[in-house]
Amino acid sequence: MDGKTQEELGRISHLRKISAGETVLAESESAAIVGNVVSGVLRMVKTMADGRQQIVGLLLPSDMFGRVFSANSNFAIEAATDATLCCFDRPSFERLVRLNPVLEHNMLLSILDELDAARDWMLLLGCQTVSEKVATFLIILQRRIENQGCRHHTDPKPLVTVPISRRDMATYLGTTVETISRTIQLMSRKGIIRILDSQHFELLRRDRLIEISGRQEFAPAYETDAHVSMERSKSVPLPFPNRLASEAEAGPSKSAKMA
Repeated sequence: MDGKTQEELGRISHLRKISAGETVLAESESAAIVGNVVSGVLRMVKTMADGRQQIVGLLLPSDMFGRVFSANSNFAIEAATDATLCCFDRPSFERLVRLNPVLEHNMLLSILDELDAARDWMLLLGCQTVSEKVATFLIILQRRIENQGCRHHTDPKPLVTVPISRRDMATYLGTTVETISRTIQLMSRKGIIRILDSQHFELLRRDRLIEISGRQEFAPAYETDAHVSMERSKSVPLPFPNRLASEAEAGPSKSAKMA
């Protein structure tokens, strides 16, 4: 954007640091601010009439929060981790959007990205096994890192940081903490990922992770990995995705318990 627009955005913005668990916007609250995530992760939470809660989205660095041209928030926005936000006074931001076609265009792109993320989440939650959900989740996070320019997809062993707790991950994926842990451990034993700690993973077989996810639209960016996978598969047999899912959901095997 031009310098004048950037200057005006700077004038109506302020940085806000929040702690994990803090509420940014309450559900159905009149939203005085909008903004984007600078660092950390926010979760979008919907509370049902009986008190049950569901995480319906995660907002990562560069994602926007709040509703432009709408007074109320349909979801609670909470900090999943410590976070830094760039906040704008909503009426002032809306006024600037009306006057600036470039900013309006960027807002439209942001909304389309949010729709794509919502559709990915619907597919992930609605018809995938736990192993497919975990694989998809790790790939999406790794792709976000690439898109933010933090690393290049040709790096031999990409790293993924899961920026939320295991409990939040289980809620987001619609399963249990125990099943998530079994699935991750099984992927590690199969040489697909390497567990660095509870939130950091090295993707040893990214091509295999894509295969497990069942999301072939992730594959084109990794054609080199797919070629390597074909060569390796001749000598290194790995379970099919449905076998991986059944092993994870059934719990540890007898030999694993003995180990």
